[in-house]
Formats: sequence, structure tokens, C-alpha cells
Amino acid sequence: MGGLSSGLDFHERNGALIFEIQVVPRASRTAVGPSVGDRLRVAVTAPPVDGAANAAVIEALAGAFGVRRAAVTIVRGERGRRKAVSIAGASRAVLERLAARATSDE
Repeated sequence: MGGLSSGLDFHERNGALIFEIQVVPRASRTAVGPSVGDRLRVAVTAPPVDGAANAAVIEALAGAFGVRRAAVTIVRGERGRRKAVSIAGASRAVLERLAARATSDE
């Protein structure tokens, strides 16, 4: 497992980055980053009902990493706020930038 200077842990498998996220549903706006401990914070406006927040998380991560939504998979934590995600074709440099993002940069 790799680690970033921000403290976020990740690993790469078959061309995909796999890392942990902390979801904040019903946020005032959608934002990816900064890291919270060893997880990347993902705030979404959708409520955690009927998979709406998961769909919003996938869309937010795809946009932040510049990949298609199909490249983002929730590996673990479908029903909780703490999730593991896999993003095919994601760049470690983008992950580092998002993890280090200051709260005011959102």
C-alpha cells in the first residue's frame, strides 16, 4: 500500500487506484478533497437515499479525476459513509492534489 504526504493511503492494481473515502451527503455543494485522516473527503448534495449519494459520489470522483463514470467503482461500503473506491486510469498526481486541497479551495 502506498501513501501520500497528506497521509492518504492507496494502492494500485491493474491500472486502477484504490483508496478510502469519507462521504458527506446532503452537503451545500459537491466537492472532492481534502483528506480527512487516511481518507479522501467527498461531499455531495444528494441525500443517502436509494443510492442517490453513491451515484453522486461516482460522478464527483469521475469529474475530479477526469475519467468516465464507468471507471469509478465502489469496492466496499455501499451503505455507509466510509467507502473504498477503485478508479481505473486515475493519476496519483491528481489524488495527491485533491488530498492536499485546503478547505478554502473547495
